[in-house]
Amino acid sequence: MTTDSTATVFSTEQVRRARYAVAAVFAVHGAVTGSFATRVPWIQDHAGVSAGQLGIALAFPAIGASLAMPLAGAVSHRFGARTALRGLLMLWTLALILPALAPNLLTLCGALLVYGASAGMSDVAMNALGVEVENRLNKSIMSGLHGMWSVGALVGSAAGTVAAHLGADARLHHTVAALVLTALGLIACRRVLDLRSEPDAQAPPRFALPPKSALIIGAVGFCAVFAEGASLDWSAIYLRDVLGSSAGLAAASTTAFALTMAVARIAGDRVVDRFGAVRTVRTGGVLATVGGVLVVTAPHAALAMCGFGLMGLGIAVVVPLAFAAAGRSGPNPSQAIAGVATITYTSGLIAPSAIGSLAESTSLIVSFGLVSVLAFGLVLGAGVLRAGDRKAVASPDAGVPSTAPAEPRP
Repeated sequence: MTTDSTATVFSTEQVRRARYAVAAVFAVHGAVTGSFATRVPWIQDHAGVSAGQLGIALAFPAIGASLAMPLAGAVSHRFGARTALRGLLMLWTLALILPALAPNLLTLCGALLVYGASAGMSDVAMNALGVEVENRLNKSIMSGLHGMWSVGALVGSAAGTVAAHLGADARLHHTVAALVLTALGLIACRRVLDLRSEPDAQAPPRFALPPKSALIIGAVGFCAVFAEGASLDWSAIYLRDVLGSSAGLAAASTTAFALTMAVARIAGDRVVDRFGAVRTVRTGGVLATVGGVLVVTAPHAALAMCGFGLMGLGIAVVVPLAFAAAGRSGPNPSQAIAGVATITYTSGLIAPSAIGSLAESTSLIVSFGLVSVLAFGLVLGAGVLRAGDRKAVASPDAGVPSTAPAEPRP
C-alpha cells in the first residue's frame, strides 16, 4: 500500500543519494535553458521574424508555464513523485527540439508555449522534491540546488556558444542536446525519493488560485527576480550607454553577475543554516540595495560592476528560500510552490521590458533606481520567509518521516 509523503520512511543513505539526484535534475533543467538561449538568433532567422515579433514569441514560455504549473501537483498525486518528475523532466528536455523547427511566428509561439509549459511543471515538481529532501536531511540545500541550476545553465550556454561559433544548425544541435539531457535526466530520476499519496487521499485540484501565503512569499521573490532580470538583460547596456564602456567590458559585467549568482547560491546553504532564512534575506537585501545605489551613482565602470556584483550576491538565495517557504507554508505545498513560481516567472518576464520602457521615458539611471527600491523591499519583506527556516519544521532525523504538511506533494 502506498503512503503519503509524510508517512514514508527513508534511510539516511537513501535521502543523501536523493539530494545528489535532485541536484543533477536541477542541473539538467538549467542546461536546457542555457542551450536554448544561445541559439535564439538562429531561431529568429529560421522563423523569419522581426525583433518585435520575437519579443512577442518570447512571452509565450512564461504564459505556458503560468498555465501549466498548477497541474504539477495533480500529476504527482496520480503517478507518484518519482514517475511524475521523470515524465515531466523528459517532456522539458525533449521540448528543446521544438523552437528550432518552427518555420514562422505562429508555430514558434506554439512551440514556445509547449516549451514553457513543460518547463514550469518540471520546475514545480523538482522544487517540491527539493524541499522534501531538505526537510528530511535537516539541513538547507535549496540554495545549492538552484546553484546547480545556474551551473547547468552556464554549461548549456557554453556548449551552445561553441555550436553557434561552428555554425551548427540549431535543429541538429538542439536534437543532440535534448537526447543527451533526456538520458542524464532519466538516470538522475532513478535516485529521487519515490513519494506517493495514500490511495484514499483527496487529489489536489487541477487548477486553483495560489493560497494567500504564496502570494505574500511570491511578492518577495518578485523583487529578487525583477532585480535579476534587469541586471542580466540591461547591465551591459548600462555600462555601454551610461558609462561609455567598451563592448567587451560591458559584456563581461553580465557574465560576472551570472557567476556571482551561481557561486553565491552554491555557498548559500551554509549561510542559511547558520543565520536562518530571514536574517540571510534581510542582509542580502541590504547588500542588493547598496549595490543598486552604487550602480546609479557610479562615475566609472569598475564601481558599477561592483554594484552589479553586490546585487547578484544579495538576491542569489532569495528565490530558493521562497520556494522552501512556500513548500512549508500550508496544507498544499505543490499549489503554494506553483503560485510562487508563477509570480517569479511573471517578474522575470516583465522586468526587461519594464526597465526598457522606463528608460525610454526617463533614463537607465532612473530604471535602476527602481531596481534599488525593489531590492530594499527584500529588507522589509524578509520576515514572510520565516517558514523557510528548516529548524522550525524539519525532522531531526533523516530516517524518520518529515514533519512537512500532510497533503501529498511531488
